[in-house]
Amino acid sequence: MTKEDFFKQFKNQSYVEQLKNIPQKFNAIHNEETKISEITIYGVIGTSWWNDSFSASDIDEAVKNAGSNDIIINLNSPGGDAFDGISIFNRLKRHEGKVTIHVDGWACSAASVIAMAADELIMGLGSMMMIHEASNIVWGTKTDMRKEADVLEELEEGIIDIYMTKANVSREDIREKVDAETWFSAKKAVEIGFASKAQGMEAGDPQVPNNTVLNADQKRQILTELNGILKPNNQMKEPSPSSASIVEDKGKGSFNLLKKWR
Repeated sequence: MTKEDFFKQFKNQSYVEQLKNIPQKFNAIHNEETKISEITIYGVIGTSWWNDSFSASDIDEAVKNAGSNDIIINLNSPGGDAFDGISIFNRLKRHEGKVTIHVDGWACSAASVIAMAADELIMGLGSMMMIHEASNIVWGTKTDMRKEADVLEELEEGIIDIYMTKANVSREDIREKVDAETWFSAKKAVEIGFASKAQGMEAGDPQVPNNTVLNADQKRQILTELNGILKPNNQMKEPSPSSASIVEDKGKGSFNLLKKWR
C-alpha cells in the first residue's frame, strides 16, 4: 500500500493534506530525577511503512527503558497499522507507572486506539480524534474478499472493545460512529468519555471565559475605571489598587492482514 492509497481510504478528505504533513518523529527521554519518561510519537504507525514510520517494537523498547517511571506521551498521528496500534495500547496498559497522553494535533485511526491506553488523556487546543472502519486492499476471488471481510469484522470488534474501556455511550453508538468514520473535536472527545480533559476548556481556565454575563452598570463601571487609568495624552499611569482589582475581578469568568489499517 502506498502512502497515497493509505490516505485515499479516508472517507472525509478534508484534512488529508494536513495529515500528510505531520512530521515523522519518535524519541524517548528518561529523567531519573523526576521519574518521568517523555515519549514523542509523531507520524505513521507500523513497521516499515514507506521507511518512515515507528512500530510497536519502538514503543516496547521505550517503555522498558522507562522502568517504573510515569510516562508522558506527545501524540500526533494519522494512524497506520491496526495491529501495531493494538499492541502499543496493550503495552502501555501493562505499564506500572501513570500514562498521560497529550494529543498535540491528531489521533486518527490506529492512533486513536493508542490514545485509549492513557490513564489521563488530554486533548490540546484545536486537536482532533478520528475513529473508523478497519480496511485492507484485497486481490482475489469473491471468496477471498468475503473471507477478508469476516476478518475485518472480527478486528473491528476488538477495536470497539478498546474504545468501550473509555466510552460513556453504548456499544451500538460506538459501532455506528466507527462505521460512519467520526471525527471528534477536543470537546466532543471529552463528552463521549474518550478524553479526560481538553486544554483551555477546564473551569476557570483563563484561556476560556466562564459564563459570567456583565450587566450594563458593571460594563459602565469598568469603562469608567479604564478611562481613569489613561492620561489625556493616552500614556498609561500607575493604576490604583481599587482600579486594578476591579478589572482583574471582571476578567475571571472558561487511530497484509496484508494487514494495514488506515
